[in-house]
Amino acid sequence: MALDAVEAIRQLQDRSSARRRSAAKQLRKLGDRNAGPALLEALKNEVRDSRTWETQYQMTMALGTCGSPSDLPYLRDLVLQRETLHAVHTAGGDAIVRLSYMEHSHAEAIRWCLGTANETLVGGALQAVAMLRLTPDQEIVTDVLDFIEARSPQDGIYFWPTVAAAGWTGRRVHHFLTSCISSPRPDVVEAATNSPAGNHGAYRPL
Repeated sequence: MALDAVEAIRQLQDRSSARRRSAAKQLRKLGDRNAGPALLEALKNEVRDSRTWETQYQMTMALGTCGSPSDLPYLRDLVLQRETLHAVHTAGGDAIVRLSYMEHSHAEAIRWCLGTANETLVGGALQAVAMLRLTPDQEIVTDVLDFIEARSPQDGIYFWPTVAAAGWTGRRVHHFLTSCISSPRPDVVEAATNSPAGNHGAYRPL
């Protein structure tokens, strides 16, 4: 039987990393804002142990669905720290965009992530852009595509903006999707085939 929010919050303090991770995944699914403070404290403790990267990832993703914009300063500081794990950069980018979206500041959040030049962080941010079906203004779309197209077509960072582009318009977007049809990555080809028809697909982040 799935945990309810109260049980999941309690389980965030379990001695087992697997059980803490399971609790975070359940809270992420529930999206209960009451769990935000407990998740933030649990994440602050979890990031001290580099061995629990999967748990850190799920806690950060859960904070994106259960937290509040007041958690943004901590998340931004976390992803800028040298010792922060790659998995947390991905989840952190996602959570930063999601929480910024709550206060209608996601455009600034996307710019901030791009400004770090951290590909893993930007990938996570674009994951959230795709899942929330955000339509940034043309200036931000151009900045995103400039960032992406400076990378090798083999790079996985192409996937989420290709999905997100299902809701974008303009000549630059059309050119981007057309070029992605020839991608060496089957997942990018599939997304680029669907996006011109406005189809975001049924993709879900881990």
